[in-house]
Amino acid sequence: MLHNPVLDKSPAPRLMIGRPELALIGVTVLWGATFLIVHHAMSLSGPLFFVGLRFGTASLLALPLALPVLRGLTLRELMAGGLIGVGIFTGYTLQTWGLQTISSSSSAFITAAYVPLVPIMQWVILRRRPRLMSWIGVVLAFAGLLLVAAPRDGLSLGKGEALTLISTVAIALEIIFISLWAGKVDVARVTLVQLATTALLAFALMAPVGEAIPPFSWTVILSACGLGAMTALIQFVMNWAQRTVSPTRATLIYAGEPVWAGIIGRIAGDRLPPTALVGGLLIVAAVIVSELKFERRGKD
Repeated sequence: MLHNPVLDKSPAPRLMIGRPELALIGVTVLWGATFLIVHHAMSLSGPLFFVGLRFGTASLLALPLALPVLRGLTLRELMAGGLIGVGIFTGYTLQTWGLQTISSSSSAFITAAYVPLVPIMQWVILRRRPRLMSWIGVVLAFAGLLLVAAPRDGLSLGKGEALTLISTVAIALEIIFISLWAGKVDVARVTLVQLATTALLAFALMAPVGEAIPPFSWTVILSACGLGAMTALIQFVMNWAQRTVSPTRATLIYAGEPVWAGIIGRIAGDRLPPTALVGGLLIVAAVIVSELKFERRGKD
């Protein structure tokens, strides 16, 4: 996930729903569908090969956009893209690994907890104290995670839930890394570097961890390459739409990602218990609440 709904600055929210908002809604539906696609592909492929193929495809699609300005690549951009790529690699690999053992709906709801986590990571790394609503969002997200991650086994976390939960830390760090270099680097060059870094790390670590190249499968190829194309398309649409859509409005739209994943998962036969559904709603509420801002009215 390369968007930055917490830190981006945009014009004030509008009441009408125009083409940018509709485009972001479409992006959110696509995001929701990716969890189910990866979940099914994990029965045929290891996580590292799948992540490498997915982001390798995205890198090839991003190359034509970055090629005209690639000669100007600086050491700062290489470092920025590399660190962001490490965050993306860690987050997506752990999330994909977790999808081997948990449902697409559970993964989507747990992953959404990265949004209220970002202000806490900002406090630790950038010394920016979170607002009250951010703390409330964290509490709601924590309560929701307990219900989603352990609906049948008390408070114990399974391997898949734990890996997905750790992945949210990497995703939050990715967003903070993006904010550190925002406005200081060329977006096309850094995007290419971060996508390529993710793919190279995934393929390079296959041998050390003992993951073999899976038998040829059109399901794996089409799923990974299709998700790579979706990654490139989503990034382009978000960069276009968030020029006019405020970060708060965008976050409210993005909060629908796990909801769409749950709907698509249910159509495909995924049935979450009632406690997990309540937990999912708490996490969505946490995403929304963490973005609310209240301004004090001046005295008349």
